Amino acid sequence: MNQRPWWHPDEFAARKPYLDARMAVIAAIRLFFAERDFTEVETPALQTSPGIEPHLIAFKTELREPFRDGESRRLYLHTSPEFAMKKLLVAGQKRIYQLARCFRNAERSGTHHPEFTMLEWYRVGTDYRALMTDCEALLHAVMAAVPATALVRGDKCSDPDAEWNYLTVAEAFQRDAGIDLLATAPEASAPDAGLFRVEADRIGVFTSPSDSWEDVFFRIFLARIEDGLGIDAPTVLYDYPVSMAALSRVKTDDPRLAERFELYASGLELANAYSELTDAAEQRRRFESDVARKRELFGSAYPIDEDFLAALDYGLPNCAGIALGVDRLVMLATGAPTIEEVLWAPVAAT
Repeated sequence: MNQRPWWHPDEFAARKPYLDARMAVIAAIRLFFAERDFTEVETPALQTSPGIEPHLIAFKTELREPFRDGESRRLYLHTSPEFAMKKLLVAGQKRIYQLARCFRNAERSGTHHPEFTMLEWYRVGTDYRALMTDCEALLHAVMAAVPATALVRGDKCSDPDAEWNYLTVAEAFQRDAGIDLLATAPEASAPDAGLFRVEADRIGVFTSPSDSWEDVFFRIFLARIEDGLGIDAPTVLYDYPVSMAALSRVKTDDPRLAERFELYASGLELANAYSELTDAAEQRRRFESDVARKRELFGSAYPIDEDFLAALDYGLPNCAGIALGVDRLVMLATGAPTIEEVLWAPVAAT
C-alpha cells in the first residue's frame, strides 16, 4: 500500500505541531536579530556561481533576457547566500542576516533536503568568537519560543542551558581517535594524505588509496568523532586545519589553522562559521584550488564569481559570518524524527 501524500489531512495534522513550532522559531530568530540592530536582507537565489565547495552539487538553469533575440546564460540556484551577502558588507552594511531558501542537489536523507532554509548572519568589525556568543544566545531564545528544554535527536539530548563544550578540531581527533591531526599536515596548505591513511589504518578506519587528506579526515570524523559531539550540551568545534577553510582567515598565532568553527547538538551539525577572508588574491588562489579539486572529482566545475572577487578587492571589511540550518534546528527543538516532518511541503521524491 502506498504511503499517503503529505497533503492528506491526517498526515498534515500529525505534522502540524512541528510546523507551529517552526513558525515560533522563525519569529524568535527575527526578534533576536531585531533586538541586536541587525538588518534583514534578501538576495537572489539565481547566481553566476552557486558556491565553490568541491563536494556540493548545484541546480543549474538558463536565464533568458527579453528583447535579446533569445540570448541566454547559465545560472545556478545558490547553495548559500554568502557571496551576495558579503557584497552587501562591501556596500556599507554592518550587521545583516537572511533567512534564505538554499538548494543542494543529490542531498536527501533524514537530515538533508534538496531545498532548505539557511539562516546566515554577518558582523563587521569582529571575528568568529563573537559568533560563538551569538549562537549561545540564539539557541536560548529559540528554546524559550518553542518552548523546549533540550535539543533531541533519537536517544541523544543536548541542553543549551548547560555549560557549552568548546573543543578544537585537533583536540577532538586526539581525544576520540588517538590521532595527532596536525602531524599529518607538515605542510599546512598541502597536507599529506599518505601519512593520514597510515593513522586511519592504525585505528581500524577503512581508507582507499585514492582518498585525499580531506577524504580521510571525514572517514575518521564520521566513524569516531561526530556522533559524540553536542551530547548533554552543545559543542563548538573550532580551529580547523587551514586546508579545510577556503573562505576563512588564518589564525595569526598559528598559520596551520583557520578561524572556523562548527556548532553541534546531539551529534548533528547545526552551523558553520568563519572569521572571513578579506584578501582577494588569496581568495582567488583558494577558489582555483577548489575548482581543480571539483574537476578531479566530477569532471566539471562551477565558475568563479568574478564580481565577488572584485568586491573583495574593492574592500571587504574585517568581519565574521555564519550559516545555520533552520530546518535542522527546528527538528532538534521539537524532537521530530526527520527533516521532512518540519517542512510545510517537502520536495516531491517521485
